[in-house]
Amino acid sequence: MPRLSLPIAALCFPAPAAAQLAEPVRAMVEAAIANGDPAQIEAVVAIARQTQPEGHAEIDALYQAWVEARQRAEAETDSATPATKLAAAEPEAPAQAQQPTRWSGRGEIGAFRATGGSNDIGASGAINATWQGDRWSHKLSGRADYQAANGRTTREQMLLAYEPRYTFSDRLFAYGLAQYERDRVQGFAARYALSGGVGYRVIDADDMDLSLKAGPAVRVNRLINGGGETRLAGLLGVDFDWRITDRLTFTQDTNAVAETGGSALLIVDSNNTSLNLVTGLEAKISDALSTRMTYQVDYNSNPPAGRVNTSTLSRFTLVYGF
Repeated sequence: MPRLSLPIAALCFPAPAAAQLAEPVRAMVEAAIANGDPAQIEAVVAIARQTQPEGHAEIDALYQAWVEARQRAEAETDSATPATKLAAAEPEAPAQAQQPTRWSGRGEIGAFRATGGSNDIGASGAINATWQGDRWSHKLSGRADYQAANGRTTREQMLLAYEPRYTFSDRLFAYGLAQYERDRVQGFAARYALSGGVGYRVIDADDMDLSLKAGPAVRVNRLINGGGETRLAGLLGVDFDWRITDRLTFTQDTNAVAETGGSALLIVDSNNTSLNLVTGLEAKISDALSTRMTYQVDYNSNPPAGRVNTSTLSRFTLVYGF
């Protein structure tokens, strides 16, 4: 049955003819009628009649006024048009909840200066994309550096990586990593790495994040001179972000799959230990646009013959987030 609003119920209360009904009982009956719940009204009226027999007339008058008002409301509803009935019966639809953004990413373009294996000026580009679910996340990353001098290619460096993660708790997670590299400066036509293991978030604060990950790995090397080898290895990664201010961030993150673009990745096998270390400083221009300066060190303990074991790369890039 429809409930009566407080203004309609107020019209149903006739002035008492005599002060035979106790004021608290009258207030209780009026409050039940104002609430509009038929079951509650019936129960309160029955109790009032039992406890206040001398006030039967006044209780009956209050109750009868409510019954008549309810009948009038029902008659008005029955005579309304179908569209009006539907509008009155259906509650207002709540605003549709906004779904969280699953995909996010960043693109970079800029210039660099290289020392060590090469000493040239060139161009650099990168893109990172992340899909974030409740427990699963997937990161895709690509970076390319290219330099041509006097019609000859002096730098051709490329990295592609895919890293899925499964989060067990706020701090513990499992990771997988599939990575492809091409680095002519270091003498590698192609280098593949597959790894999987566990990680732990050591620091998870508003202004600072630190996580570690480790696991076994398999690495396949294909050299420019035609040689190659496949070896078991171990992987150790460090992710570190320090938000110095709202617009300035220091990054030292796990390899190139990290969204912030820095890296610290160590792979050790019995023949060659490699270290990829990228330290970055990022300054926000706007919510979507940033500038980043990074310094990269690539180290191989046993490089191909005629190649250096350490090269460095300084980049200055413009970053756009989407």
